[in-house]
Amino acid sequence: MAVELRVLAYGAILLLVHILLAGHFKTKQYGIGWNMGARDEELPPMNAVAGRLARAQANFTETFPIAIVALGGVVLADKTSQVTAMAAWAWLGARMLYLPLYWAGVPRIRTLVWMAGTISLLVVLWLLASA
Repeated sequence: MAVELRVLAYGAILLLVHILLAGHFKTKQYGIGWNMGARDEELPPMNAVAGRLARAQANFTETFPIAIVALGGVVLADKTSQVTAMAAWAWLGARMLYLPLYWAGVPRIRTLVWMAGTISLLVVLWLLASA
């Protein structure tokens, strides 16, 4: 199996971690009745931790499709290389660091980690798009 596909599989697991963590902390705040209900009612704002985890999840769901296109694309186009493999691992490592940094409320370092992951994807997209 191509390294890039393995990284995407781990990325999907990371997406589940995001969903479960954010859901857990929202349920902890709003209760099991909210979680199992229709969720039609107006709710007070989320507390700081639940809010950060929800925003981290939203950020991941915004960027994961780009990773799917980039990493899956180089596999489909038969353009995998050591560079795309290293960039894939760098993206995943950055995304794995991003979650606890956002969870803990660490500002600037979190943004630098996000940038590292995004640059990694840009490298792969550049190689995918190049002739």
